[in-house]
Amino acid sequence: MKHLKAVIFDWAGTVVDHGSLAPMGAFVDAFRQFGVDVTIAEARGPMGMAKRPHIAAIFALPRVAAAWQARHGRPATEADIDALYEVFVPRNIASAARHATLIPGAAETARGLRALGLKIGSTTGYTREIMAEILPVAARQGFEPDSLVCTGDTAQGRPTPLMIYRTLLDLGIWPAWHAVKVDDTEVGIAEGLNAGAWTIGVAVSGNVFGYSLEETQALPAHDFRRLRGEAADKLLAAGAHYVVDSVADLLPVIHAVEGRLARGERP
Repeated sequence: MKHLKAVIFDWAGTVVDHGSLAPMGAFVDAFRQFGVDVTIAEARGPMGMAKRPHIAAIFALPRVAAAWQARHGRPATEADIDALYEVFVPRNIASAARHATLIPGAAETARGLRALGLKIGSTTGYTREIMAEILPVAARQGFEPDSLVCTGDTAQGRPTPLMIYRTLLDLGIWPAWHAVKVDDTEVGIAEGLNAGAWTIGVAVSGNVFGYSLEETQALPAHDFRRLRGEAADKLLAAGAHYVVDSVADLLPVIHAVEGRLARGERP
């Protein structure tokens, strides 16, 4: 391609772990250990953020804050967030390793992008400790990016653009509109927009839809259409330039972005 130079992927819900399921049980289990029940929907809300800020965002939910007050007789503190994070991390590492299956089409799409001469970057709300479990499993299945930037690698994570800036440095690419960010979360779309990149939301395979591949395939057609529409609407409202069902549908959109760049358009 003449204009587009790189595609930067999120991981959970975008490349691996259909439905972004790995963190959910870990969040629920960690809060339960401290005597507070949170729902999957509450745990999903801040997805895409680094995990400690994610936990802080769950604590800030009025219902969760009230439940913590009722159980512990006081509001949650920074020390409580740290303590819960320490419990969460090993659970998330174990869960992520079990949910490292590539989303169908991810390996084929990566090969297609490389055939077009594009570099492949990636950013994630996971730490390097977690990604150490996922990377070799993904590589064996055919997905191996040229760059990985994790939470903790930059001074701030999403929705700031710093992880994308680090990726662009790693890949030797500038300006940012020569790159596309692909993500399944609203905060990940914001990351791409704040960097000045094109953004593509992933609706069905990701966090907003929130179903495993098997659960998705078992949905009645009318439920699937409704949930897909709701997920796409959220990602478009977050500012995504395009929305696809999964990375399997990415290549035609990449060609569309290339065409817009050739016409002098910018994100």
